[in-house]
Amino acid sequence: MRSVDLTPLYRSIVGFDRMAHQIELAARQDAATGWPPYNIEHVAEDTYRIELAVAGFGPGDLDIELKDGVLTVVGKKAPADGDKRYLHRGIAERGFERRFQLADHVHVTGADLVNGLLVIDLVREVPEALKPRKIAIGGAANTGTLIEAETAKADDPKADDQAA
Repeated sequence: MRSVDLTPLYRSIVGFDRMAHQIELAARQDAATGWPPYNIEHVAEDTYRIELAVAGFGPGDLDIELKDGVLTVVGKKAPADGDKRYLHRGIAERGFERRFQLADHVHVTGADLVNGLLVIDLVREVPEALKPRKIAIGGAANTGTLIEAETAKADDPKADDQAA
């Protein structure tokens, strides 16, 4: 069992304690179980796909929930018919719960069950207010509002006649 001590991280960074907590939580959850196996695919710049191998589970046996940035997939199989006698039983039909911590602004766009794979599509949509933007350089007293007013005045030739 591997353990990571993040104490030095807490001493040298400010405001990232949530991220360190998420790393610790992910390490504990991943060590708990390895079933069902899954893939995480980077499809495009802001598009991702999670594939879980859920052979034997139908759409009615699976529950997908997104709450507080945690995507939870739960599989509950109805009890098997008691009349069957198996010589070998290698297909695991046990229930499971798999959690994925999603980054900020990552949303689920859809889910499909194809050939025993549960496919969950994700996309990162950063709000306009959080995207990088250019800031005009002006005097210390200038604000963005003043810059916009000056731009409007430059576009309107009548404003120069009225000022004179």
